[in-house]
Amino acid sequence: MRAYLARRMLVAIPSLLAVTVLVFVAMRVVPGDPAVLLAGDFATPETVAALRARWGLDRPLVVQYAVFMARLVRGDLGASIVSDLPVLDEILQRFRVTLVLALAAIGVAVLIGLSAGILGAIRPYSAWDYGSMVLALAGVSTPIFWSGMLLILLFAVRLSWLPAGGVASWQSFILPALSLGFFAAGIIARQTRSAMLDVLRQDYIRTARAKGVPERGVIQVHALRNALVPVVTIVGLEFGRLLGGAVLTETVFSLPGLGSFLVVSIFKRDYPVIQGVVLWLALAFVLINMLVDIVYAALDPRIRYA
Repeated sequence: MRAYLARRMLVAIPSLLAVTVLVFVAMRVVPGDPAVLLAGDFATPETVAALRARWGLDRPLVVQYAVFMARLVRGDLGASIVSDLPVLDEILQRFRVTLVLALAAIGVAVLIGLSAGILGAIRPYSAWDYGSMVLALAGVSTPIFWSGMLLILLFAVRLSWLPAGGVASWQSFILPALSLGFFAAGIIARQTRSAMLDVLRQDYIRTARAKGVPERGVIQVHALRNALVPVVTIVGLEFGRLLGGAVLTETVFSLPGLGSFLVVSIFKRDYPVIQGVVLWLALAFVLINMLVDIVYAALDPRIRYA
């Protein structure tokens, strides 16, 4: 396993390098100059030129990329053009909020998705099955920003049970986690139902029932564990998407997370922050995929990594 993980990390290095090249080139190609944006509309050309020279933006692109990579190998992502603070410190400060939100949301998604999917599979074409699939379809079809505003209107404005936004307490994460997790729950429920139906048709399930194994044992021990392998893939992908794609939820609930920070930085053309955040999220996605591979081996002993 260690050798396999080491090889995966080596394979991930070219992917991360490609990410640095793509985001570096993309930000230089799109219109907009951070020096002009920060200096203001009435700045003189000399002031703009001085700002460009200060941040090294007047150098050739190849030199700028080489400087960025030289800092990166030392663990230095540079300083923000807007705040002049270290990018790594800015990312770590906001990543905590995004990580807590993503973990809470994936917890909600797994709880609802697995329950609805299993219930639909063990009682196919029943009222439970149709009800769980309607729930899954509603979760996939509901825009995240719309469900977020409905939750705020009901639980924060009308009932005053929970805060409408911010990070003042752990209760602040309940509504955004429900909004974000409800969408992912629909995808997990559909995948769980499909995988469970396939497993329940296998011969070893009929054999277990013929040997008198209680139905609960058949579902929990023989069916669910084998059906979880494809579900784990979906959960891993959804968790990675939640880490990098919670922009709308963070905006609706005024959460100072990494997604909203990235969007603001794009508007201000804060190149070091954009490059740092994208690379950080790409690294997180690689680590999540490696974690999924480890869970594969735990769920199915037949999977071995030479």
